[in-house]
Amino acid sequence: MTSWLAVTGVLLVILLTNELARVLSRAADNQYPRTMVLELIGLGALHNLNILVPIGLLLGVVLAFGRLYHDSEMAAALACGAGSARIYLPVACLAVLVTVLLAWLSLEVSPAAMSQVLSLRSVALRAGQFAPVAPGRFRAFGGAQGAVVYAQGENPDGTLSNVFVERNHEGRVEVTLAERARHTVTPDGRTVTVTLYDGERYAGVPGTLQFQIMRHFSELSIPVQVPPPVDAVTDLDAAPTRELIDSQDLAKRAELHWRLALPVMCLVLALVAVPLSRLRPRQGRLARLWIAVLLYLVYSQLVAAGKIWIERGVLPQSLGLWWTHAVIIVLALLVILVPGFLARLRHREAPA
Repeated sequence: MTSWLAVTGVLLVILLTNELARVLSRAADNQYPRTMVLELIGLGALHNLNILVPIGLLLGVVLAFGRLYHDSEMAAALACGAGSARIYLPVACLAVLVTVLLAWLSLEVSPAAMSQVLSLRSVALRAGQFAPVAPGRFRAFGGAQGAVVYAQGENPDGTLSNVFVERNHEGRVEVTLAERARHTVTPDGRTVTVTLYDGERYAGVPGTLQFQIMRHFSELSIPVQVPPPVDAVTDLDAAPTRELIDSQDLAKRAELHWRLALPVMCLVLALVAVPLSRLRPRQGRLARLWIAVLLYLVYSQLVAAGKIWIERGVLPQSLGLWWTHAVIIVLALLVILVPGFLARLRHREAPA
């Protein structure tokens, strides 16, 4: 239990660090309100926690039994008559408890968390687009092909004063300076219009002499199309499990089998970890750790590939992802039993 909690805690810290970087990058691009950033980080980590639990349990069991074998405590226990049942029972109890917890996370908590994440991102995106331009701060609209606005101050009538606007448009860079400006957004939030008053504009291709200069204009409107947010999260991640069960769509059925596969993966890895952690004399306690990591990588890739094959109709959805668990069990048995079989075979063939 302690090893599992420690390993899962370390993995969770790494996950939170990566989630923090992703959310901050997205918040900077889309001008999310600061109050929503921490909530998005927590919900994103909760959604991905069901991926960390199986690898955390596998590594925790391997590390715990590796220490017992390395310190000869397991040899003493076996010499005192401890059988396989007494060794497997605590691991099986922990595995069942964690599997139930993971099933709840995967089937109920994770979709609800992702639904809330999508809702918060929509609200944050609209709040960022509709927020007024603050004097003394640069404000970006529309990403790389959009515009950057800076205002030195604000007039009593609500307009911005001493405004700078830089825009990339059709391969050209447009720089506009104006005494006053207004910032408006369409009701759908897809178009931002910056209206400039009493200024001048410079447009051209950097590094060439192809520039146009507008010395003075009384009013100039610059519309910027805001692209829809690009996110790896799909609506299926937030779909309730009941909706997936009642649907015959291949993509939804694949998502359902993915959610069911995670708890089963946790149970299989926990039971496989016990014989996998067995060490030979004078082996280091971490000698089998790389095999456990490799086994998890193969397992997770098989499950991910099986999900894609179900979506594309390559595999019948009735088969699901159950075959991946059988493949991993057979592979683990080969890794565990073949070296001992080869050693006994060499011993028999050795001359007397």
